[in-house]
Amino acid sequence: MEKQGRSEMEIIPSDSHSYIKLLKINRELLVTHIHNTQCLVDNLLKNDYFSAEDAEIVCACPTQPDKVRKILDLVQSKGEEVSEFFLHVLQQLTDAYVDLRPWLSEIGFSPSPLIQGKTVLNTDPVSRYTQQLRHHLGRDSKFTLCYGQKEELLLEETYTDTIMELVDFNNESLGRLGGLACLLDHATGVLDEQGETVFICGDAGVGKSMLLQRLQSLWATGQLDVGVKFFFHFRCRMFSCFKESDTLCLQDLLFKHYCYPEQDPDEVFSFLLRFPHVALFTFDGLDELHSDLDLSRLPDSSCPWEPAHPLVLLANLLSGKLLKGASKVLTARTGVEVPRRLLRKKVLLRGFSPCHLRTYARRMFPERAVQDRLLNQLEANPNLCSLCAVPLFCWIIFQCFRHFHAAFEGSPQLPDCTVTLTDVFLLVTEVHLNRMQPSSLVQRNTRSQAETFRAGRGTLCSLGQVAHWGMDKSLFVFSQEEVQASEVQEGDLQLGFLRALPELGPGGDRQSYEFFHLTLQAFFTAFFLVVDDKVGTQELLRFFREWAPPGEAAAASVSCSPFQCLGGGGGLAGEDPFKNKDHFQFTNLFLCGLLSKAKQKLLRHLVPAAALRRKRRALWAHLFASLRSYLKSLPRVQSERFSQVQAMPTFIWMLRCIYETQSQKVGQLAARGICANYLKLTYCNACSADCSALSFVLHHIRNRLALDLDNNNLNDYGVRELQPCFSRLTVIRLSVNQITDDGVKVLYEELTKYRILTYLGLYNNQITDVGARYISKILDECKGLTHLKLGKNKITSEGGKCLALAVKNSKSIFEIGMLGQSTRGRRSKGLRRGPEEPPQPDQPESCIQRHHHRRRKEPGEGPAAECVSEDILADQK
Repeated sequence: MEKQGRSEMEIIPSDSHSYIKLLKINRELLVTHIHNTQCLVDNLLKNDYFSAEDAEIVCACPTQPDKVRKILDLVQSKGEEVSEFFLHVLQQLTDAYVDLRPWLSEIGFSPSPLIQGKTVLNTDPVSRYTQQLRHHLGRDSKFTLCYGQKEELLLEETYTDTIMELVDFNNESLGRLGGLACLLDHATGVLDEQGETVFICGDAGVGKSMLLQRLQSLWATGQLDVGVKFFFHFRCRMFSCFKESDTLCLQDLLFKHYCYPEQDPDEVFSFLLRFPHVALFTFDGLDELHSDLDLSRLPDSSCPWEPAHPLVLLANLLSGKLLKGASKVLTARTGVEVPRRLLRKKVLLRGFSPCHLRTYARRMFPERAVQDRLLNQLEANPNLCSLCAVPLFCWIIFQCFRHFHAAFEGSPQLPDCTVTLTDVFLLVTEVHLNRMQPSSLVQRNTRSQAETFRAGRGTLCSLGQVAHWGMDKSLFVFSQEEVQASEVQEGDLQLGFLRALPELGPGGDRQSYEFFHLTLQAFFTAFFLVVDDKVGTQELLRFFREWAPPGEAAAASVSCSPFQCLGGGGGLAGEDPFKNKDHFQFTNLFLCGLLSKAKQKLLRHLVPAAALRRKRRALWAHLFASLRSYLKSLPRVQSERFSQVQAMPTFIWMLRCIYETQSQKVGQLAARGICANYLKLTYCNACSADCSALSFVLHHIRNRLALDLDNNNLNDYGVRELQPCFSRLTVIRLSVNQITDDGVKVLYEELTKYRILTYLGLYNNQITDVGARYISKILDECKGLTHLKLGKNKITSEGGKCLALAVKNSKSIFEIGMLGQSTRGRRSKGLRRGPEEPPQPDQPESCIQRHHHRRRKEPGEGPAAECVSEDILADQK
């Protein structure tokens, strides 16, 4: 801080009790650095130290320095007590008199008990704006956003943490994040000290928006103590509402389009510019930003008063050219890349673990009996349970369960058959259509699903028309005119699928609308494409071609690959680098589900039979040709024992679409196309629900297979969904997948049935001594197991003893990795430290130092594992 005019001044400490003399000696300093006189006048009036006439005399002064001089004259004339109170106000209102903090600290001012008991009013514009923001954010974050206008739930009662994992630039795990406050902690997980943006990524529905809502709720209630005075929350889709010709200065963006200060906006903005480190910006959904501008070539803008396009302001806020030092939290769906130079931290959201799911069930259903009934039904349906790993889908399923519980007198029954994502969205649509019907106290609604959809066809088509129009342009916000043009009625809005924006948009007073979630918009888009008989086959397949390489999109036909839109191969020249394609992928997925054979019975009441047959034939022809061409294009690596195929995240989306069809013919076709015995799906962002799709295809393969699923997000649900594949798998790699002892138990039960396993990789999971005992039994019963990777789990010496005995008795084990157990206490001595070897490209520990023992069996010797185990047992004694 400046010390102007103080070098030649004598500093009189406060303990001399000559506060009048102190003010006189430091008069020049006070006149220079006191900019807010209103706070002083307000407090002096409040405590009867000033009369109304005194206040008028001060206000009559022409300039701010003159007002300060007049206040000092009046205060000194009224004696020591008033002078002491004057200093007390300067000390208490730190925001208003921030430049005087060093001076007040230097003089060691400490007020007397009499002065400490006086009331200090904080009428400072900066402090008032902080309180205004807290009220604004507290109001907006109090309730969770959900379907329906009458079912808003308190965030505090429903929010459940998800798995938050710190990752590096290459998405390799750096460990779990302890809590939301750690997002802004400068000591945890920092990748680049110069970066200013915390980047949170995750799949659609995994809880990114809810996390930000929880963050702003904690700040609004004072529970987030990270030194933040200003919290600005923006949804990136808002920026797509601006025209290309629109320009704003930074102050207008923050105040006119977010929250306008009740008093002195210029003073508030000046404080923000001086102290940007006290501001936190959150930008939700970068992937939903759509613009015709080339964001990679946006001009720099470092002047906060210079008007620029809002996208320019956004880009320069993220880069730190505007408000350098402010904290920024940015969310986007998986697959969106943000330049490394912007990133301070990177966090991957992984959804609900089994423990999180149980916690969420307790929050949503406080009654123990209802809670147990729900969890038992989920336990009996692994496929439905795996969908619940995604918080959005979990919430939808729980809401349907709640409806059934109320409608069927406490005996709800979730579907007990194979349930696809399309089934879940059809179910929630049916539930909400029925909710809008007049209820009767004496007669239950017994309409079938087909009758419900037939009665609501007009509503669904209107919503579908809006969804399709936006999807075609990658827009997620709609004006009132656009909604009215689709003939959406007021009653249709009551369903809650399409809702009014919670904040004022750039259109000022004009009403804007959005779908509850992009997955819902994708569902209604697919529904519109199927049900509207005016939609031809070219338009039906439009979103399959979205990512076709240049030249192919124009010439696309039945023989071209629809799944080029689902992968990272080619891309449209000059496309927006911030643009994500998940909304197209979900549309294609729902299209496959709606046109599946199982849905014909429902759709024949909504679509002319001839039109439905035409659309089904077009999609299947497109799908069959695409599978063949895609699977042939996958890169292959030949090794001594394996023909390895390296699949990409594209393949996961293909599997999802195949699974939605529930067509065994399509599954068999896909299985025949996998001409390799080693399928590598590392870093594909596969979740537990994807294991259902993977099993749907792989169980058709007759030959034995190696499956590498390292570094995904499968957890225990995913392991259960892989059960149909275990009879084929000789190699199973599940490292870095959030697997606990429950998942290991499933592995034990299944793998010991077939006993063909040669390699088991479970590095860096959540396995304890309980799981170690199951793995010991696998070692005992799978006589061909040669490689076992168990490092960086939670196994103690007790689990190590079990493993050591199993290793000693094994005649096949060749390599075992056990170091890096995370539980405190004695190290698990499952193996002796051996020499370090360079990482192998096909190992899950490829980016982590590996310590393992390898000893080849020599002629005339017993198993190598025997001598290792003897050393282990000796150590443990």
